Amino acid sequence: MNLAVGFNLRLRVIYYDCRVATIGAPREAWTFHLTRSPCGSVPIPMRKLSTGEPCAGKPLARFGGRGGREPFPTPINLRLKSSRSFSRRYATMKISRFNRGLKPTAKFITPLRGIDRSGSSLAGSCLSATIVIMKTKTPAPLPSSLYRATQVRELDRRAIQEFWIPGTTLMARAGKAAFRTLRQHWPKAHRLTVVCGVGNNAGDGYVVARLARGAGLKVKVFQVGDAARLHGDALEVHKALLAVGIQPAPFAPGCLEGAELVVDALLGTGLTGEVRSPFREAIAEINGCGVPVLAVDIPSGLCSDTGRPLGGAVRATVTVTFIGLKLGLFTGEGATYCGQVVFSDLDVPPEVYLPVAPSAQCLDLRDLPRWLPPRPRTAHKGDFGHVLVIGGAPGYAGAGRLAAEAAARTGAGLVSLATHSSHAAQIGATRPEVMVHAVADRDDLAPLLARATVLVLGPGLSHSSWALPLWEAALAADLPMVVDADALNLLAERVALGEGPSLREDWLFTPHPGEAGRLLGCPAAEVQADRCAALESLVQRYGGIWVLKGAGTLIGNAGSVPGLCPVANPGMASGGMGDVLAGLLGGLLAQRVPAPEAARLGVCIHAEAARRAAINGERGMLASEVIPYLRTLVSLP
Repeated sequence: MNLAVGFNLRLRVIYYDCRVATIGAPREAWTFHLTRSPCGSVPIPMRKLSTGEPCAGKPLARFGGRGGREPFPTPINLRLKSSRSFSRRYATMKISRFNRGLKPTAKFITPLRGIDRSGSSLAGSCLSATIVIMKTKTPAPLPSSLYRATQVRELDRRAIQEFWIPGTTLMARAGKAAFRTLRQHWPKAHRLTVVCGVGNNAGDGYVVARLARGAGLKVKVFQVGDAARLHGDALEVHKALLAVGIQPAPFAPGCLEGAELVVDALLGTGLTGEVRSPFREAIAEINGCGVPVLAVDIPSGLCSDTGRPLGGAVRATVTVTFIGLKLGLFTGEGATYCGQVVFSDLDVPPEVYLPVAPSAQCLDLRDLPRWLPPRPRTAHKGDFGHVLVIGGAPGYAGAGRLAAEAAARTGAGLVSLATHSSHAAQIGATRPEVMVHAVADRDDLAPLLARATVLVLGPGLSHSSWALPLWEAALAADLPMVVDADALNLLAERVALGEGPSLREDWLFTPHPGEAGRLLGCPAAEVQADRCAALESLVQRYGGIWVLKGAGTLIGNAGSVPGLCPVANPGMASGGMGDVLAGLLGGLLAQRVPAPEAARLGVCIHAEAARRAAINGERGMLASEVIPYLRTLVSLP
């Protein structure tokens, strides 16, 4: 449960300007900078502040002396169990340790001492504060199972034919869930515009329009396509819409002008080919109207299997989806188009899902088995493996160092780096915990391979004559391994020549779409067009455990349901992020986490570390800024 803390300050010595800033580096302490004013008693307003958001020097409130009245303060989200200090130059009020036992309302009165800026005494004045603890709603967690369109249709069929739930009932429930989501996200909306097609998605939109009219909203419904094509359940709810006096108008250019909120009920999961006219023009009109959009089931034009826009797709603010989560909402370009995803199972019985195996599983770090238990007090470094990172050709020294440091921060007992002699001494001086070795050929590498328990091969390795002998020696060592970056490119070159080496089933391969395309002999765009199919091809062709990086990273190996990390963090679109992931995976393998579980756990840890690093902004985030969070995440109880 999240708690929000609102502050209502009433000052007997009156001030009219308020700024809130952190004291120094810690975020746990706050200062009110107050200025004396002759106006009446004023509640101090504050804007909403996300938990953990840095706010040094940012004004949270500033108001002038026109009668001295401002709205009641907006809640500020604060982490629990933090000591907060509220102070002025000559007066301090300390509220020690918020906790779950704090009463819903607590009042504090602190005398003011000293003098103000004009030299007047503050004796006899006091500062009073009322702390109000309020519950805030958090979105319901999404289920983990992801389905393709054919599977969702099978779930629909089972609910209707085997569990005797009428299709009109499911459609009514879908419309009700969509309207409930609409009111939760836009409670102050007064005008609603619903854009409908000619399929079952249109039926859901008609239900939303009818419920909105019943709730007192002004509703307009625009019809795209010939309403005569409506049939079945959609036709029935269309008749119910007409019965309450709502007549859909033909969609026309400019009809969304002045809209406050748009519901997209154009196209659903049945779309297979490119979007054609007039739906293409309607999608462009919705995207250009400049108001929030609620998509029903899936943004119109988005492929529900691959997340690829089929010639154009609605960019929704929120998508409410039904029966089963669609795979395309979380892979490909789904995150760009779906906005926030809300799910409703339409109250179908759990037995509906039993015979339909999901196409993928959404991964959540909190739900993964804990493969890193607390360490015994008598543990020593030999208990946690020895990772050898091989890479760092001239010009790519940072890649090897990032991977090595990530392995160390993940908890590997020992970490060595075999790199080029041109920068080995420099890396050793800047990260002394990593044992850095200058290697020129496979003879230099042999003693390092003899001591290692896990290899990370490829970060910054390059395609040079220096790299190839090291690559061959590493593959021949027959150790648990993470194969990344240029090691994958060298593998693709050998496979293209018909000289592919034998690979172990417990090796981890971590390609981005470009490297995956080279391994499959196709362009990166083809990989992105159907990421799940590309992952399946990699597993079938090469064996092992594969991590297909990108928004909605996919993890797969033979005989298992693919895992999907539902994270799309553009801050990770920078050099070195893959090197950090490779080192992280190597560190988990060194601690005896089984390779398939290491892949899933490592991807989730990497994504969560990047999310925390992005608190200060996604743009300009560096891979090295992710590494400090690894230590915290691998130590969670």
